[in-house]
Amino acid sequence: MAEPKILLVEDELSLAEGIKLNLELEGLPCTWIPRGDEALKRILAETFDLVILDVMLPGMDGFSVCERVREAKNFTPILFLTAKNTEDDRVHGFETGGDDYLGKPFQVRELLLRVRAILRREAWYKNRDMGSRQKFGTNWVDFDNFCGEGPTGPFQLGVKECMILKLLVERPGQVVSRADILDKVWGEDAYPTSRTVDNFIVRIRRAIEEDPHHPRWVHTIRSVGYQFDPEGKQRRGED
Repeated sequence: MAEPKILLVEDELSLAEGIKLNLELEGLPCTWIPRGDEALKRILAETFDLVILDVMLPGMDGFSVCERVREAKNFTPILFLTAKNTEDDRVHGFETGGDDYLGKPFQVRELLLRVRAILRREAWYKNRDMGSRQKFGTNWVDFDNFCGEGPTGPFQLGVKECMILKLLVERPGQVVSRADILDKVWGEDAYPTSRTVDNFIVRIRRAIEEDPHHPRWVHTIRSVGYQFDPEGKQRRGED
């Protein structure tokens, strides 16, 4: 298996040099770019396994880079690395399409753990034992291309929506807790909130449910999490 290829986008030279050195000592080849606009061009032109992306950058800020990358249907994993570390900042980072969010200052060991966790999650997501396309009722979802068709027609999902849906579909009839979703999709140290999970479930339901307020496929289990019903039965008195 080829070594993962990482792009580091950081304008603070000493920090970038330290991160690059430590990644390469771990056997993770790393390309460094100091500007957001230059990074956008490289991400869209080349194949990377992970982008470590600062938010405050010359040329284009990291959130904008991430948004432009996702608009181009490029789903390379993105780890935000930034001093903007409030809960609202983290939620915004996830909602723009980020995969993880690490606040400055940080320990190099923590960064390396996050990087390894993202690469493991990518390996899980790309495992196609159950096939890349799943059909339930009149819906179908293509997990390779992050798209599908539901009651209102064709739809495009983001990376996190597809990861959550894949996790639920892999466990038909099982209750998957919010904690399990956070751990599997974001990683236990990423610090998204249960509100983040709920927001992504809303987006999934808009795509696959005829009536998102009275779902048939993805049910809420109060105070616990969510459950995928492979038979698509509507439940009285929930959601």
